Amino acid sequence: MSREGVTPQSEDFSAWYNELVIQAELVDRGPVRGTMVIRPYGYRMWELLQADLDGRIKEAGHGNACFPMFIPESYFKREAEHVEGFSPELAVVTVAGGKELEEPLVVRPTSETVIGEYMAKWIESHRDLPLLLNQWANVVRWELRPRMFLRTTEFLWQEGHTAHADEEDAMRETMWALGAYAGLARELAAIPVVEGEKTPSERFAGAERTYTIEGMMRDGRALQSGTSHYLGTNFAKVFDITYQDEDGKLVHAHTTSWGMSTRMLGGVIMTHGDDKGLVLPPRIAPYQVVIVPIGRDDAAERTAAAARDLAGELKRAGVRVHVDDRPQLRPGYKFNEWELRGVPVRVEIGPRDLDGGVVTLARRLGDQGKEQIPLGRAAELLPGILEDFQAFLYTRAERFRDEHTADVESWDAFPDQVSHGWARVFHCGRTDCEDAIKADTAATPRVIPSDAPEEHGVCFRCGEPSAYGKRILYGRSY
Repeated sequence: MSREGVTPQSEDFSAWYNELVIQAELVDRGPVRGTMVIRPYGYRMWELLQADLDGRIKEAGHGNACFPMFIPESYFKREAEHVEGFSPELAVVTVAGGKELEEPLVVRPTSETVIGEYMAKWIESHRDLPLLLNQWANVVRWELRPRMFLRTTEFLWQEGHTAHADEEDAMRETMWALGAYAGLARELAAIPVVEGEKTPSERFAGAERTYTIEGMMRDGRALQSGTSHYLGTNFAKVFDITYQDEDGKLVHAHTTSWGMSTRMLGGVIMTHGDDKGLVLPPRIAPYQVVIVPIGRDDAAERTAAAARDLAGELKRAGVRVHVDDRPQLRPGYKFNEWELRGVPVRVEIGPRDLDGGVVTLARRLGDQGKEQIPLGRAAELLPGILEDFQAFLYTRAERFRDEHTADVESWDAFPDQVSHGWARVFHCGRTDCEDAIKADTAATPRVIPSDAPEEHGVCFRCGEPSAYGKRILYGRSY
C-alpha cells in the first residue's frame, strides 16, 4: 500500500477502488453477501445527485409514486423475454408468516411488470395520456461478483415509467430521459459521457430500443451510467395497457422505462480519483470546502474563531463547508484525511495567516500548489474557485477519454486498444460476431454514438459490411 493507505491505481485498479470506498467512509459491507451500507458521507453524494435529477423529472411533468417491492411471480412470466433476461438475478420469497406462499413473490428487480398492471387500470382514454410516473426505490438483483456501488445485490435508483399514445411521443420521452442523464453526468458528476443507442444484443430485456450514457474510467474501462428504453407495445400487449382513441377505437399504448442508480457514484470515484484517494467534483461533494485552523494554546482559539466566522460567511454564500477543529489531531493528519476523502478545496488558517489578513488555500488537484487569498474576500472568491475546479475536472476527464479512444481498422490492433481504452470500429451487427469478440477479448459494444458522423466500412473482425452507418464504440466494461 502507498503512504496514503490505498493501493496505487497502476498496481491494481480494482484493489484501489475496493479499499478507497471503505477508507473514505462512503460505504461499509452489508451483513448479506453483495449488500452495502451507504454511510452518511456517501449518502450525501447520492442526495445531491437525487435532488438535481428529481428536479429535472418534476419540471418535465412527471409525478413520483411508490409501488410495492414484492411482485407476484406470474407478472414476470407474462413477458417471456423480460423474465428470461432477469431470471438469473431474481430473489424470490416462497415462505412468509411461517407458511409457504400459494404464489412466490419476486423482490423488485425493476418495476415494468407491476407498474404495467396499474397503468392498465388507470388508463382508459387518450385524455389519460401521456401518463408520466417516476419512482425512487431500492431494487434487488442477486449479484455473483459484487463491487460496492457498481454491482451490489441491493442498490438505490430511480425508475421512470411512462405511457404514450404513439411511438413518436414515446420516443420523445425516451430521448428526454437520456438527455437528462447525460446532463446530470456532465454538469454534476463532471463525467464526459457518450450518449447513444445500444446494439440489439445489449438491449434491455423486452425493449424495442435501448439508449445509454457511457463514461470512461481511469483504467480505460466503460461504465454504463444510465439507460432509457423504448418498450414499444410489448408490455402494453401483455398487461393490456389500452386506451380509447379519438375515434373510439381501442389502441395499445406505447411505454418507456428509464433508470439511473447509485452506480453513478462509482463512476465519480473511478473517473476522477487518484492514488491519494477520492477527487470529488464540487457540485457533488458533501463538503466543498474544509477549513483547518492551525495553532496551539491561545493561538488555537484565535484561529478556530476565525475559521468559524469564515464558515458562516461561506454557508451564507451557498458553499457546503466544514471546520475541522479536532484538537487531538495534527494538521498534517487532517490534510491527508481530507485529501483521501476528496474535498475540492482545503483552507488553512494559522496565526501568521491572521496576522497577514490572508488564508492559505489548497485545491485537491492542479499544479497551482498552495496559494494565499485575502481573508476578507475569501467568501467572495471561493464560489468561483469551486466552479473553476468543477470545469477543470470535466476537461481533465474529457482529455483522458479522448486520449484513450482510437479508430481501429483491424482485428490485430483491437486487443491492445481495448486493454487500456475504447476502440471506434465498423461492425457487422451480427450477434455471433459480437459473442466471438467478447470471448476473445472481454470487450463488448458499448454504444452507437448519437453524434458520430455517418461512415461506412467493413467489420474489423469478419469483413462483412458495417450495419450502423457509423463507427461504434467497443470496450471492456464494469
